[in-house]
Amino acid sequence: MRYMMTYDLMESARNANQWFGATALSFASYPMFSMMPSPMLNWLSAWGEVTERTFARMVAKPDWGIRTFTTVDGKDRLVNIETVVEKPFGNLIHFAVPGRERRRRKVLVVAPMSGHYATLLRSTVKSLLVDCEVFITDWHNARDIPVSEGNFDIEDYTLYLVDFMRELGPDTHVIAVCQPAPLTLAATAYLAEQDPAAQPSSLTLIGGPVDPDATPTDVTDFGRRVTMGQLEHTMLQRVGFKYKGVGRMVYPGLLQLASFMSMNAERHAHAFNDQIYRVMRDEASDHDAHNRFYDEYLAVMDMTAEFYLSTVERVFKNREIARNDFVVNGHRIDIGKITDVAVKSVEGANDDISAPGQCIAALDLCTGLPDSKKASHVEPGAGHYGIFAGRSWRDNIRPLVIAFMDANARPPAAGKPANRNAAAK
Repeated sequence: MRYMMTYDLMESARNANQWFGATALSFASYPMFSMMPSPMLNWLSAWGEVTERTFARMVAKPDWGIRTFTTVDGKDRLVNIETVVEKPFGNLIHFAVPGRERRRRKVLVVAPMSGHYATLLRSTVKSLLVDCEVFITDWHNARDIPVSEGNFDIEDYTLYLVDFMRELGPDTHVIAVCQPAPLTLAATAYLAEQDPAAQPSSLTLIGGPVDPDATPTDVTDFGRRVTMGQLEHTMLQRVGFKYKGVGRMVYPGLLQLASFMSMNAERHAHAFNDQIYRVMRDEASDHDAHNRFYDEYLAVMDMTAEFYLSTVERVFKNREIARNDFVVNGHRIDIGKITDVAVKSVEGANDDISAPGQCIAALDLCTGLPDSKKASHVEPGAGHYGIFAGRSWRDNIRPLVIAFMDANARPPAAGKPANRNAAAK
């Protein structure tokens, strides 16, 4: 499966299904057919509409869709998305609010690189915008990155986080969601040794596999069952000729999506079948519940092969971070060197991806941190998505995280210019 032909074949199948949907919609909507109404033609038109949209969104990066928001004083504010740091494999972006006094809380949200775009955290960002200056890591799709830019593995990912934290300064509060939790912990420890003045004020780890063996799940069991050779031969492909990253070895987003869908195939089949009948009854819309969910869920991105393989081998199989034996750029990181960055873990009691116990393991690794700077929370009844984007996040977890930030806030670094990184309020 490592040849370009396989990647192009998969893309051709996606493109063909999109074309079938568009053709069915166009054919069934032909004006002449309105003279002889038929339920079959109505169904064909609805099937075509749903099918075309389904396969088209698989290769489209979703828009952030955060153009305005209402502040606590009832005023509507515009939101400008600005690039703060631009790098080949990912940018640091800022959700700037012109005309608003800068918020005292400066927050860096570390988005996962696990097959979806950072826009998966759209609702998380919107909830924080009200009273925070929000920055987020915006990772790029590997298929669009030329081979000339080199490789990108978990060490490179960690060093990107180090650079982003340095850029924002020590008055920053970092929130790492899911996959990047262990690497964000490692990046903080790296700064604790190499550049202590650049460490963030606090670090909140949400549902991440710091110690995957603490509470095994289907995800961690998969990492144990397969060998690295099996993964390399069955999961990796070379980007085809259609994209700028032609020839780059990747773990394709479409392959990841197929795995996601197969885990709950019956539920997804029912969802799409129901949507077809909603379209037939004129009950569907561009922003109905089905489209809001699947516009994001189906929009997948490729990961570099070296990032995917190193994540499985070093985080899940060898448990290098859990064993405090992680090496970055030839330097062995000691998480125990974190001594004054407050660390909080957040877990969902019903999380079946990063089960309770995997994330709180970070606190045991922070041997140099006093108990007064450690905190943890397990949200009852919450699954993986709910702890960072659902009702549990909005109603319970977000207020706890905000309070944790306030309790461990630092003043801005002396001499730092009063620009986009300053927090005046």
